Amino acid sequence: MSATPIIRHKFTADPTAIVHQNKVFLFTGHDEPPPGVDDYVMHDWLCFSSSNLTDWQEYPSPLKATDFTWASGDAYASKVVFKDDWFYWFVAVTHQHIPGKAIGVAKALQPEGPYHDALGHALITGDMLPGKPGEKANLDPTVLIDDDGRSYICWGHQVCYFAELKNDFTGLASDISTISLPHFMEGSHLFKQNDWYYLLYGHGTPEQIGYAMSRDIHGPWEFKGFVCGPADNSETNRPATLEYEGRMLFFFHNGNLPGGGSHRRSVCLDELYFNADGTIQEVKM
Repeated sequence: MSATPIIRHKFTADPTAIVHQNKVFLFTGHDEPPPGVDDYVMHDWLCFSSSNLTDWQEYPSPLKATDFTWASGDAYASKVVFKDDWFYWFVAVTHQHIPGKAIGVAKALQPEGPYHDALGHALITGDMLPGKPGEKANLDPTVLIDDDGRSYICWGHQVCYFAELKNDFTGLASDISTISLPHFMEGSHLFKQNDWYYLLYGHGTPEQIGYAMSRDIHGPWEFKGFVCGPADNSETNRPATLEYEGRMLFFFHNGNLPGGGSHRRSVCLDELYFNADGTIQEVKM
């Protein structure tokens, strides 16, 4: 899947986006391995905005992994939502004291920040998960605020986890369950459209974007196929969607900038189209 990155002066990955005051605010991870290092090196997240989807204004980095005092670093994929006058940023980081990755929540009164730790501790840690989770189990949170105001979080690596959130995002309002999806790797993304719930995710290796649909947020989920094939020059992909001016935008990443690759990725943008039965037409670059 070949596409031109929309942010070209820095390596960006793992997009999430919202609309605020008629602008699209795009939040991304930030790949910055030093020369000669071929690994994930991510210390902070970035924020951009645009009113035409072509020209993007960059803001100072509004959040870094160590802004969570309980975290040792690693700014993995994230999700931003708006609720009750606050912008909430759900992120995956490495915990200092509890083995494995953890999910934290930061908040701000403006989309561009600055953000601060909303809880003072992790929202989800490895010791909360059912079964025998791997070290990377708590990756890539996605949050959906439903029409009735209830909120749900989905995340995971090789196992897809699901729970309801408390109304104020201070904790979980349900037990943690799992969703069975074929070849689930990571990169989950929830959204709702025309009474259908959609769960997009990284499928297999290299990751294609697969998706499932359900009439109920609690399932059952039915796998429907692929939104797109593997990203060009990147083993991973992480989708995000956003309805803006009557269009359903589709954000993802690839490795198409000069010097790019699986650890030096770049966020791209396309558009999603739906069939009459709600299924998604595959994105063809």
